[in-house]
Amino acid sequence: MSRSIQRVKDAAAKLGLALAVKEMPSITHTAEQAAQACRCELGQIVKSLVFMCTETQELVLFLVAGDQQVDISAASLVVGSPLKRADPQTIRKQTGFAIGGVSPIGHKHKIPIFIAPALFDHKQVWASAGAPNAVFSITPDGLKTATQARFLTDLCCKFI
Repeated sequence: MSRSIQRVKDAAAKLGLALAVKEMPSITHTAEQAAQACRCELGQIVKSLVFMCTETQELVLFLVAGDQQVDISAASLVVGSPLKRADPQTIRKQTGFAIGGVSPIGHKHKIPIFIAPALFDHKQVWASAGAPNAVFSITPDGLKTATQARFLTDLCCKFI
């Protein structure tokens, strides 16, 4: 088991969550691949999208349904700062995870987290467990509580 997956398991234990990490036989870099592997709807996949505030260089994590994308202009208004995509090196340094495996929990450094309302259309969602081939399931309420996420507005997320 990778150190990243173990960090997610440790973070879950500290939060009092009994998460079962499921390691897939193949990499699930895309939401579509993850939905197929988890045998769930695309909207049940939690995409962890990391952006950087251009003014402060701080990272922000958006937890978005697999069938949605973030409108950066609208999200910038919610965050209160212009945003741009964070580069892979900064993401790994701040979260401890590589792109494709960014978990909502277990970050090396605390970053603000926002969650999309569309995830609450499902009883269960699947999020990355710290590696491109590892996921865990959780209720949307459990995810919001565990991450202390704030809600994004529906305007920030568009269905694709």
